[in-house]
Amino acid sequence: MSADSRTIPDLIAALAADLGALVRKESELVRAEIAEKASEVTHAGMRVGVGAAFLLGSFLVLLAAAVLALSKAMDPLWASIIVAVVVGAAGFILLRTGSAGMKPSHLAPERSARQISKDAHMIKETTK
Repeated sequence: MSADSRTIPDLIAALAADLGALVRKESELVRAEIAEKASEVTHAGMRVGVGAAFLLGSFLVLLAAAVLALSKAMDPLWASIIVAVVVGAAGFILLRTGSAGMKPSHLAPERSARQISKDAHMIKETTK
């Protein structure tokens, strides 16, 4: 085995440079993960918007059905109610699934936090 010929100040400088590089890489990882989470929130917001449009559509269908009484298979009132309930249920489901994707717990950069914790543990172990 050959002994490392670097001095203690050289080793400390190398350690500081390595730690700086590690912090930079970790911050890049955090930024990438936050961008990914922002994209997820955008898609959830789109589902909320579509769900809201379906709910508005159900209201309009209810009004149109009541005014025009287009149903010939059953009483026009019951046909209007059935159409409104089906479209309203679809809108409600979209709003619920979209809202669930926008919870703050879904936005936390979990992978970055795990990696930083691993790095901190590794640094503690190597400095013992």
